[in-house]
Amino acid sequence: MHTNKRALHCILALGLMSTIAGCSKAPKDNYTASSPKATNFDAVYNSISEEQLKTHIETLASDEFGGRLPTTEGEEKTVKYLIDNLKSAGFTPGNGDSFLQNVELMQITADADMSLTLGEQTLAYKEGMVAGSKREQTEITLNNSEVVFLGFGVNAPEYDWNDYANVDVKGKTVIVLVNDPGFENPDSGKFQGKTMTYYGRWSYKYEEASRQGAEAIFIVHETAPASYGWSVVANSWSGPQYGLVSQDAGASRVAIEGWISREAAVTLFEEAGLSFDDEKAKALQGPYTQALNASASVTVKNSIEKSESDNVIATLPGSTSPDEHIIYTAHWDHLGTDATKDGDHIYNGAHDNATGTAALLSMAKSFGNLDFAPKRSVTMLFVTAEEQGLLGSKYYADYPIVPLEKTVANINLDAMNVLGRTKDVAVIGKGKSELEAYLTTAAEKQGRIITQEDRPEAGYYYRSDHFSFAKQGVPALYAKGGNQPIDDETAAYRKRMNVIVTGCYHQVCDQFRDNWDIGGIHEDTQLLFDVGYMLANTDVWPAWNASSEFQRK
Repeated sequence: MHTNKRALHCILALGLMSTIAGCSKAPKDNYTASSPKATNFDAVYNSISEEQLKTHIETLASDEFGGRLPTTEGEEKTVKYLIDNLKSAGFTPGNGDSFLQNVELMQITADADMSLTLGEQTLAYKEGMVAGSKREQTEITLNNSEVVFLGFGVNAPEYDWNDYANVDVKGKTVIVLVNDPGFENPDSGKFQGKTMTYYGRWSYKYEEASRQGAEAIFIVHETAPASYGWSVVANSWSGPQYGLVSQDAGASRVAIEGWISREAAVTLFEEAGLSFDDEKAKALQGPYTQALNASASVTVKNSIEKSESDNVIATLPGSTSPDEHIIYTAHWDHLGTDATKDGDHIYNGAHDNATGTAALLSMAKSFGNLDFAPKRSVTMLFVTAEEQGLLGSKYYADYPIVPLEKTVANINLDAMNVLGRTKDVAVIGKGKSELEAYLTTAAEKQGRIITQEDRPEAGYYYRSDHFSFAKQGVPALYAKGGNQPIDDETAAYRKRMNVIVTGCYHQVCDQFRDNWDIGGIHEDTQLLFDVGYMLANTDVWPAWNASSEFQRK
């Protein structure tokens, strides 16, 4: 596709070695006489300020913005604020003469008055099961569908693993395990050990069951491999569920998709004369199928509502290769307002993700203040409906404004570090692409090291907007401050504040706090600004590493 994307001029090769083997060398500039380097880069880099970041975070997370829920007045105010700041920074509309990309959303709400008959047991909604449908139908019935256990529900040719190989699941209900086979068998050499691959994500399992023609799929919830408790399942998969409007009205999806509790699975297997733990152990060893001599029945009644939201996109045109783009992403949305709550009822979303949105606005101002524009274009993409399942970024990746073959890389910012400066930079999904060479170079300037994320088994690489680009083959980087505080004072603050931040995830207490130490956000904003600047001033097309499950298409 690009003759030079694998020719790393030994410059990037040395940078990649730095990432993998600790070599001190890293990517160098690759300028031409027709594209002079900005002479004020250092001044612009240093002009990124904590005060500027605080102003943006506090504004976006204020009650005035109502929690920034898509399709509400909060969206209107957020979009206007973004566009005003992007114009001020010197960025031009990224979609023709518009700063907006319209995103059609589908809201489907399943009636909570349902129960699932699974074998001889009847499971109550949100207690032993949750179920729903992505099909645009007001009523979907699963009637005595044959149930089969399908191990992890994975079809991964590169790992020589296909749970679907010896069974026709058309018209059947499949029961699958959460995560992938490496998590509980890390020494087996299967998949990537405890580091989750995309095959471990619930979204993949639903998609693969749909491709295989199953009628329904239920994932068995277990807290450790899922990385969250049953309450998260019960709360997240109930109530309004958002999706993108599809051409086939969801007909290509399985009719019913959902979860069952581990306790429900144990009972189901016992009724079949089997041990859940024994069958799970077999599924860990290799592709596995087991009929359960049971049937499943449930009726899901849906209310359906279509609405529209917007991605915001703006570009600083490149000086010599304006058709090649570095795309930064951050989601502007959060959970809005719940009028049924007493007291504080606004989900302000300060950490998630006013922080990342603020950082992109600060970067835009910095790029606009360079005395020479980078060779390549720099595009800022603020996406909608991340909280509903990465929908804004998925829509963009499916209908890209900048052709994907002209998209050099994606750099994503989400829920940035409010716990103070760190000695390390945590790479979510470490080892996936050559973008880490540029990150290493930028981190070395700050006297920092690159580390792996804290819990790779949780699969965070597949939970933010960069993943939509990765699925389409565009190298995507997601990195933020790690776990090594810069000093003892920061360590003490971190210990106190981390309890609050963790407890306020998706709660009304996720608010801007005057006592936040945002030195970490400041440092990471400079870091990722530097990464994008380097990428925008080279001819190299960074690639995925061979071990990654993604490659350019």
